[in-house]
Amino acid sequence: MSSPLTSTAAANPPIDERMVLCCRWLESEEPMPALEVLAQRLGLSPWQLHRSFKRATGLTPKAYAKAHRGRHVRAALAKGGIESVTDAAYLSGYEASSSFYKDAPAMLGMTPQSYRKRGQDQRIRFALAECSLGSLLVASTDKGVCCVLLGDDPHALVDDLQQRFAAAQLIGADAQYEQTVSQVVALMEQPRLGLALPLDIQGTAFQQRVWQALQSIPAGQTVSYSELARRLGQPSASRAVASAVAANPIAVAVPCHRVLRNDGSLSGYRWGVERKRALLLREAQQAQLKRS
Repeated sequence: MSSPLTSTAAANPPIDERMVLCCRWLESEEPMPALEVLAQRLGLSPWQLHRSFKRATGLTPKAYAKAHRGRHVRAALAKGGIESVTDAAYLSGYEASSSFYKDAPAMLGMTPQSYRKRGQDQRIRFALAECSLGSLLVASTDKGVCCVLLGDDPHALVDDLQQRFAAAQLIGADAQYEQTVSQVVALMEQPRLGLALPLDIQGTAFQQRVWQALQSIPAGQTVSYSELARRLGQPSASRAVASAVAANPIAVAVPCHRVLRNDGSLSGYRWGVERKRALLLREAQQAQLKRS
């Protein structure tokens, strides 16, 4: 008869094997299993699973599942022969199109319909620059600025733009466009001045309402996701508002960094929480100087 220790060891494979199992479940199950459910299957506490999974993959289980699903969604939308966006939703593993349409804007940075077209029949001028927040990419259609992206790697920013507008004609900057880039760089240093350039913000009607509301938040002030939802007249839609905020493609000019968690703490920022902290500190200091 085996001892309890032997039985437990036989029932639970080594931790690395359990993380592989967890990855397979996260990749194949819809909706994503709760952390507690995954932990129970693997004979771990939720805390142990969270720590072990992040050590093995570099991501939390939730972030891993979203990244995997995002890759499948992008591949499905780019696949030839797909007749509709809904077909792409089912092809990428979603069992309900409602879940797909809810998740897609945050995963893609735009609506699935826009991603599928990805700038078809558009000419987009773009340029790279450096600012105090890191690398900066500015892109414009004939209507106005359509992307302001921040990051550490300029090549990654160009890749992001190409994924967003794969069907567009991307044109490198000329001397005239450098004036636009200079204005955006100045905005990064002094956000309270705003950006005196037209914007071409491409998104759903709801996203555009949220992005318009963001532009009404003065520099030096912040709001919570719940407060922003109330301002829009939809107090129960704070999660949808958060998704729209996360999908904003125009950094600082559409100031999604001015939205905080309900407890006042910093939440995720697609261009990095440290950049969000730096922007808020910069705005607070500039507002203080203006008052003094």
